[in-house]
Amino acid sequence: MTLVRAAAAEAIGTALLLAIVVGSGIMGERLAQGNAAVALLANSLATGAGLYALIVMLGPVSGAHFNPVVSGVSACEGRLTASHFCVYVLAQVCGAFAGVVAVHAMFGLPLLQVSAHVRPTPGEGLGEVIATFGLVLVISLTLRFRVEAIPVTVVAFITSAYWFTSSTSFANPAVTFARAMTDTFAGISPSSVPLFVGGQVLGAAAAALFARWLLGGKLVTLPDDENFPC
Repeated sequence: MTLVRAAAAEAIGTALLLAIVVGSGIMGERLAQGNAAVALLANSLATGAGLYALIVMLGPVSGAHFNPVVSGVSACEGRLTASHFCVYVLAQVCGAFAGVVAVHAMFGLPLLQVSAHVRPTPGEGLGEVIATFGLVLVISLTLRFRVEAIPVTVVAFITSAYWFTSSTSFANPAVTFARAMTDTFAGISPSSVPLFVGGQVLGAAAAALFARWLLGGKLVTLPDDENFPC
């Protein structure tokens, strides 16, 4: 039952995260009247605020990963078993697609869509490497030294990465796959998904290795007096 609850938390958390990302993108674009900077500002602020609430709310239940690469790093470092990892990823992917469908229903759009927003450049792929490297590094080191600060540090990095990366910082394979199914402001063409996901996996692996080297070869583990699941 503990795993069932954790999976439910990952599913609903990822669904709400996608609802926030895609829904605020649609609303921002409509209200910005063609001003892409204003639309992106609305999108990034809404994402940051919503993500903070989700991490604080669901972190004690599942660790609030909402991201297969975060779960993958946790599994590699022994904080998540292989079976838990598989369940987490399934919950995250299913939740992500459910969140997109819910947004389409809210805004009166076709429930099933395919994005036409092509993001094909190597620079955008590099943006995903850097965004995911930064995200995983923030989580790994904050988890080791300031676990209580994880919600703030993660949100601060993701909100800033919306603006300093060429890809607007997806940094999440489940989010990337789901955003391929929305032809709205937040969408990404299915043809661009492999470039983004490849960059995300590369960035996460590099960050995990760098964090371990930085800590003198030790795995990133929780302080003895903390019980925050990860």
